[in-house]
Amino acid sequence: MPEGLGKLLIVAGLVLVAVGLAFQFAGKLPWLGRLPGDFSLSRGNFSFYFPLTTSIIVSIVISLLFWLFRR
Repeated sequence: MPEGLGKLLIVAGLVLVAVGLAFQFAGKLPWLGRLPGDFSLSRGNFSFYFPLTTSIIVSIVISLLFWLFRR
């Protein structure tokens, strides 16, 4: 079995664990999704929500994790 496949499976497993933990503890972080810069628009039967700031913070955290794993 190639060595690269083993590393890929380990990283995929860690990503799955991280996603599972995020789903488990997402309700315990009430500020997540309600940060300044998260846009919410409601008019009549239409509602639109775009978590811009939350997306940026999650992206930074994931980028830092990938950077740490590559070292």
